[in-house]
Amino acid sequence: MSASDRPSGPGTIQRRSFLDIVLGLGFVSTAASFLYPLWRYLNPPATVEAATNSVIAGKAAEFRPNSGAIVKFGSKPAILIRMPDGQFRAYSAICTHLDCTVQYKGDTSQIWCACHNGLYDLAGNNVSGPPPRPLDAFAVNLRGEPGQEEVVISRT
Repeated sequence: MSASDRPSGPGTIQRRSFLDIVLGLGFVSTAASFLYPLWRYLNPPATVEAATNSVIAGKAAEFRPNSGAIVKFGSKPAILIRMPDGQFRAYSAICTHLDCTVQYKGDTSQIWCACHNGLYDLAGNNVSGPPPRPLDAFAVNLRGEPGQEEVVISRT
């Protein structure tokens, strides 16, 4: 069958054109199979975090005076501080500068961010360093029988 004997016209497709289309679809689908997972990884689905309004930090007897502890408060940490007089205070443990986790320094009675040497006083106010604003404060309540009291941290 010669080239002149093959059917030709507006509705027919040549063998070379057909192979070009099949190979093109193969390359496009291969590229999509690589790019789609990458795109899904870089754009994770929006998940709504359940709002945590309060958390039990532990028994009051577990915390020594003039000490601090990091407590999980939802998906972010909180810092619970037991003052030298026995009172409790709680703040967000996320530094207001670059979201580093702060810690309590008992020797200076200050809250310290190790990333850029930011300091907060025991009222949560920024004292020195780069933090632009105070730490977010939480309410602290004791619940239960004396001697078995639980420390409850809640949003104000």
